[in-house]
Amino acid sequence: MKIYLDYSATTPVDKSVVKAMFPYYSNKFGNPSSLHSFGQEAVKGVDRAREQIAWLLNCQANEIVFTSGATESDNLAIKGLIKALLKKDKNKKYHIITSAIEHSAVLETCAELEREGIEVTYLPVGKNGLIDINGLKKSIKNNTVLISIMYANSEVGCIEPINDIGKIINKINEKRLKEWKNISPKSRGDKPHEIYFHTDAVQAINYVNCDVKYNFIDLLSLSGHKIYGPKGIGVLYVRSGVPLSALQLGGHHENNIRSGTLNVPGIVGLGSAASLINKSNHVNINKIIAGRRDRLVVGIIKNIPEVILNTDRSISTPSHAHFSFLGVEGESILISLDLEGIAVSTGSACASGSLKPSHVLLAMGIKEEVAHSSIRFTLGKNTTIGEIDKVIKILPPIIKRLRSMAP
Repeated sequence: MKIYLDYSATTPVDKSVVKAMFPYYSNKFGNPSSLHSFGQEAVKGVDRAREQIAWLLNCQANEIVFTSGATESDNLAIKGLIKALLKKDKNKKYHIITSAIEHSAVLETCAELEREGIEVTYLPVGKNGLIDINGLKKSIKNNTVLISIMYANSEVGCIEPINDIGKIINKINEKRLKEWKNISPKSRGDKPHEIYFHTDAVQAINYVNCDVKYNFIDLLSLSGHKIYGPKGIGVLYVRSGVPLSALQLGGHHENNIRSGTLNVPGIVGLGSAASLINKSNHVNINKIIAGRRDRLVVGIIKNIPEVILNTDRSISTPSHAHFSFLGVEGESILISLDLEGIAVSTGSACASGSLKPSHVLLAMGIKEEVAHSSIRFTLGKNTTIGEIDKVIKILPPIIKRLRSMAP
């Protein structure tokens, strides 16, 4: 029996999602840009998916932009916004705020913009991975135009206070506009820039409230393969009125924001996967997965000495359990578990080829040697109690053996 505990890296495609996608590979294969009946049948599938995702996010269907995945969505949100603002005033020096534990798609995009003259503030996090709200407030400047904070961290699972951040940004925007309106029209100059709020919600959408209106979110990234949908398809929610310039040209797809023939089967699959997320049942689903995660945590801590739990369960997704097993290399544990048919991770799947310690763990104040001894267990809706108990049984002798071999 193989056991999969790497749901943060990817999820299996739900059978109902595969069923929804299949016709769009065969008899409904038309290009949605075509005007004939084949194309219009494909358009119907795309339009339905837009509605399904819009329902999940509580937005309008025309605010949904399909992309190849969350990495492209993150790039489009950040670069596209700055590019649009620079078109209006190329001499303005804009300011972005993000956190030190973001996905590389956000961090590397911000670093590139920094090299091009954009000012970027990287907020530190506490030991539990959360940013400090007061620190965020103090970082906001008159030229701040974007705040990008990941909703839930992919490695340790901490859930950032997105609703609180959204409220803060909304109040500042209202205050800026009010103060500007109180200045006489002759003296007040251009209307002040809004601060736009982007969140990478890839790891959050299965478990927490991603209502964009409730959370005052302007831009939101998500990915199909993290919600039991297909790989290679994602979404960027763009609130109406948010300025955004295309990064790739060559067509007029997605309201001129993202050129390229639409991946119709992928879009239909993403819509179907989104429809499976029951917003009203989040609490019950979370309870079941959290119960199994907690069973794993208790079993590991009880049976293995010198182990550190890096996930603060009180503020994390129910699926994450991130450990450091002192005195053992994380990769050795991963390989040993894989030989036993158990799939886990040493961190973010996007950085799995890197020998560098996790930037997330280092930002949380975890020492480099401890970071190297880390394993991430992530559970999903298919994880059983029997699988958890098998891991608890198999893991202790593996750690004992690897420690005995360590220099």
